[in-house]
Amino acid sequence: MALSVDELRDTVQGLREKGLNNRQIADELSISTSTVEWLQGTSAPEAKPEDVRIGWRTIGVKPNRIDAIGMIMADICDEHLGDDFTTVVGISINGIMFAQSVSDQLGCEVSIFRGGNDGESGALSNKYGQVGGKRVVIVDDLLNSGDTMRQAIEALHSAGAEVVLCLVLVNKTTKDEIAGIPLRGLIRAVTV
Repeated sequence: MALSVDELRDTVQGLREKGLNNRQIADELSISTSTVEWLQGTSAPEAKPEDVRIGWRTIGVKPNRIDAIGMIMADICDEHLGDDFTTVVGISINGIMFAQSVSDQLGCEVSIFRGGNDGESGALSNKYGQVGGKRVVIVDDLLNSGDTMRQAIEALHSAGAEVVLCLVLVNKTTKDEIAGIPLRGLIRAVTV
């Protein structure tokens, strides 16, 4: 895992050369898109964003570890909602495994939201559970600015779903709700 700013810059440049966009690079490195832009020199040097890099590879390499986190997330869903929802929506790419685990443990349908690239709005996948008329929980690995989560909420509302909870492994903000929807993070990591 790249730890210094120079190592991160080199990693960002390498990922850019492989064809990844800012959002994909941010997902890959578990940092915000504004940090990716800063590392590429596309924002003013004095505008260095506050960010925390979260490395959860130790969890991600073993399905049983994903399921252990999924079990905690499922417990939080049960605590907040009981069985008063029908679908878990994973935000691509890093929220998919957690959403799959939560939906499996709770016997719910699963659906996928793909976040937009560099300012685009994103979209729901048609290959998985349909969300129209359903009460849904959104799951992701991290909440940075909340933009992707807001995109998902808007897309779900447009598709006729009622979003009842947003759930992340790590909340990198001080927010407890997003777009009026309760937000729960297993861990909160903010700079002080």
